Parts: sequence; structure tokens; C-alpha cells
Amino acid sequence: MDTTRIDKWCWAARFFKTRSQATEAVERGRIKLNGERTKPAHNVRNGDRLDIDNGSTEWEVLVTGIADKRGSAAIAATLYQETEESITRRAALAERHRLFREPSAEIKGRPTKRDRRLLDRSSS
Repeated sequence: MDTTRIDKWCWAARFFKTRSQATEAVERGRIKLNGERTKPAHNVRNGDRLDIDNGSTEWEVLVTGIADKRGSAAIAATLYQETEESITRRAALAERHRLFREPSAEIKGRPTKRDRRLLDRSSS
């Protein structure tokens, strides 16, 4: 096998938990093949460059292997090679998040009565 659908490949390489999430990301333009928007049924080949935004992380990878079935994480790691620019960009973003945490990231859903009191005290 030398080609597979782009949504299947992103799912098999474990960038997305479900294939439907991968399909939706391709349709919304969050996955670009060689810098261009594409459709979920487009084929991926060895040597293609993918720009992947899975919502929390942005990746720039080169396809080094083809798979259309989801396997272990060790196998998935052999399907791509991340570019140096992507590695440095992700490291810088992780460092920025480590140094400055967004205050709203700690809050899950609506604040409780106690959380609301603490917020009111801090803003006054």
C-alpha cells in the first residue's frame, strides 16, 4: 500500500481520537496537504508535508509511512517525522504556557459559589 485517505492517515497516526474528528478537521481546513486545503478523500503519499491543527497543538510533519488502520502509539510514531520548525514552535508554546497560565483555563464550566466569591474578591 503506497497511498491512503488523509483522514484515515491522521486517525491512524493518532493526531485525532476518532476518524470523524479527522474528517471534520480536513473539511474545516485545519489539515493542509503540501500547504493547500484538501478534501477528506484525498490520498497521502510518502514525502507529503502536512500542517495539522488538532485544536490544542499545531504540527508540521512529513509523511514517512502509510497506514489505514489504527495501531499502537509506537507504530503511529513511525508514520511521520516532525519538522525542526514545528518542534521549536511547540517547545516555545509549551514554555509560554508553563510561565503564564491563562486564569480561565483553571475553571471548568460555570464557576461555583465559592469560585464566584474568589473572583469577586480578586477583581475588587
